[in-house]
Amino acid sequence: MNPNRNEELNAIREGVRALCAEFDAAYWRRIDEEKGFPEAFVRTLTEAGWLAAMIPVEYGGSGLGLSEASVILEEVNHSGGNSGTVHGQMYNMFTLLKHGSEEQKQRYLPKLASGELRLQSMGVTEPTTGTDTTKIKTTAVRQGDKYVINGQKVWISRVQHSDLMILLARTTPLADVTKKSEGMSIFIVDLREAIGSGLTVRPIPNMVNHETNELFFDNLEIPAENLIGEEGKGFRYILDGLNAERTLIAAECIGDGRWFVEKACAYARDRVVFGRPIGQNQGVQFPIAEAHIEIEAADLMRWRACKQYDRGLNAGASANMAKYLAAKASWEAANACLQTHGGFGFASEYDVERKFRETRLYQVAPISTNLILSYVAEHLLELPRSF
Repeated sequence: MNPNRNEELNAIREGVRALCAEFDAAYWRRIDEEKGFPEAFVRTLTEAGWLAAMIPVEYGGSGLGLSEASVILEEVNHSGGNSGTVHGQMYNMFTLLKHGSEEQKQRYLPKLASGELRLQSMGVTEPTTGTDTTKIKTTAVRQGDKYVINGQKVWISRVQHSDLMILLARTTPLADVTKKSEGMSIFIVDLREAIGSGLTVRPIPNMVNHETNELFFDNLEIPAENLIGEEGKGFRYILDGLNAERTLIAAECIGDGRWFVEKACAYARDRVVFGRPIGQNQGVQFPIAEAHIEIEAADLMRWRACKQYDRGLNAGASANMAKYLAAKASWEAANACLQTHGGFGFASEYDVERKFRETRLYQVAPISTNLILSYVAEHLLELPRSF
């Protein structure tokens, strides 16, 4: 990157870091222990304008790109926080930004920028289909000036702290389309109106303090004007957002990885056993050094994905590989950090076990490591499709 570009990104880093300093390790530890939601942190981040980074200036945002957004989320995790509590607002907006009508943008984006509304949720995954998205069973049937939604979704996050949700539903039966990726549509659902009026939410307790749920749609009615783009083109629309999502998750993992490496190094310098710092031993040094190298390599792929996306190029391959490399690197860094701390790594007061659990999620979500490998094998290496 050129010096001016580096200076701009460093200014963002410093700004986010300063804000995160107001929410120390004790704050995140308490939120984790209570299985709570960091409302104060999210509100402060919103009021500072960081979550509106990618909203165009004419709608009240900063008009920045994926590169800048990735730095914001990276620094939240690098500072010891959990950007999984806010990242949905970033990548869920892509569908609206790229495919929403002008009326929809005028209606929602200024309020998202100001914090009056939150768009933290996306309803795609279903219990019986998982990542086989084209087989979803949730339906949206047009009846006059409304759509009637029936079906079920699972692992849908932050519903309790979101006003709006992006929903993918089938508008044409799978048997009636020529390509299985056709016949699905994207909608904006107003959760404030939907919950209790055809939408039931059931929280799913889990090993990470990640607010996620199972959703049940029973004749939920939404206005036809809430359809985003053209009916039947929803799968293509949502892929744009997923490439951004994977790149942003990669940035979060890079932030986690750097936190783990710095935490491990600090402990290895200070912890003295057998009359010498444990960091003097190669058995301690090498795993930390290896983790650092892998994080730096993943970072390069992150920047390639950001550059392609911001230039309007196809970033699918780079986004997938960035997510794969960064999730793997952060997990290896987490293991090295926990091993360096020994028994103390399991103590909540050191924060390692909390971050350890948080970063493990990204081996599975929002896309599993195996599915990325299948994508690379088929689309880059031209091997036969494996599923």
